[in-house]
Amino acid sequence: MELKRVVVTGIGAISPLGNSVDTFWENLRNGVSGAAPITKFDTQYHRTRFACEVKNFDPADYEMERKEARKYDLYTQFAFGAAVQAVKDSGIDFDTIDKEKAGIIWGSGIGGLQTFFEEVMAYKPERPQFSPFFIPKMIANIAGGLLSIKYGLRGPNYTTVTACSSSSHAIIEAFNKIRLGKTPLMITGGSEAGVNEAAMAGFNSMRAISTRNDDPATASRPFDKDRDGFVMGEGAGALILEEYESALRRGAKIYAEVLGGGMSADAYHMTAPDPEGNGARLVMKWAIEDAGIATTDVDYINVHGTSTPLGDIAEIKAITGVFGEHAYNLSISATKSMTGHLLGAAGAVEGIATILALRDGIIPPTINHFSDDPELDNRIDYTFNVAKTRDIRIALSNTFGFGGHNATIAFKKY
Repeated sequence: MELKRVVVTGIGAISPLGNSVDTFWENLRNGVSGAAPITKFDTQYHRTRFACEVKNFDPADYEMERKEARKYDLYTQFAFGAAVQAVKDSGIDFDTIDKEKAGIIWGSGIGGLQTFFEEVMAYKPERPQFSPFFIPKMIANIAGGLLSIKYGLRGPNYTTVTACSSSSHAIIEAFNKIRLGKTPLMITGGSEAGVNEAAMAGFNSMRAISTRNDDPATASRPFDKDRDGFVMGEGAGALILEEYESALRRGAKIYAEVLGGGMSADAYHMTAPDPEGNGARLVMKWAIEDAGIATTDVDYINVHGTSTPLGDIAEIKAITGVFGEHAYNLSISATKSMTGHLLGAAGAVEGIATILALRDGIIPPTINHFSDDPELDNRIDYTFNVAKTRDIRIALSNTFGFGGHNATIAFKKY
């Protein structure tokens, strides 16, 4: 069976570094931190009082009527914000494609956690009444469903829920639908809105997030000796994936080609990574094989790089295990050092960062590096603190999630 080529023809981002792709990319290149004290709620009793919040987000800017937006959890509003941008960017006229085949595969690790928290906090046993929008606002698949309603797309529509790998799995699934000839176009990506009381307290209880309240901007420190956990982020990323010949016929702008995707499981622990990076090693290996390339073809990896003590070590072990000596010819960077960890939206937003790195030949930095960690292989080019120019032909984007869910996407410069 001849597989179709798949390209990216539109992108959109709602992020802690800006609510447009241009602003997001400018701040990413310049090493700007999105971390600051939390504004959404009173944090005085929380161990962590900062996060990478989305700033100045107005649903009305993204084709949502205010009355309608109130029926959506924030994670769905973010999804609309990113998807509307991506559709406009792609220049697609949905009346010219087969709407019965075009579809949406979206990712979210949690869905409407804020809605769930608010409704349960308002619950009284003697008056068990909930909003009629409680369930549809909360469920993780509603963003994709509402986007299909907006654009009238009746093709494949489902949601991937694999913790922090959710939107990378969504992109891989959308890619596979197109290359198998099932559909000419997919809207894909992911969204998350986890900066709230419940999520912050929950991750604090796990000791997963940084407590560097005295200096939020430097709290996310991937690969630094003194890293103490990830920084919570929020937002959304959307990509328009399209069959290559179809994109050519309509004269579409092409950002990059999607070459392949890998998926694996750690099969090790509920939340901790395999300390030897075996699942991470496998997922990169499968992505490279699926893309039909050699390890030496890869120039850059946007790593998962969360700034957790165990996770960063495991990922570097995996990279050296897969690439051998070529690991020292690679550039890698952890953009979570600037965006924080967007959970289920991480893969989509970091995928966009990877695509823009390919397009512009710029490796965004891993900021907040102060001290080398002797447990890491310090021969690797981590792109510490300052962006660098480099001709990038092929790049990988890694995302790993609780439960041992791993996903890697291979992109090629167009």
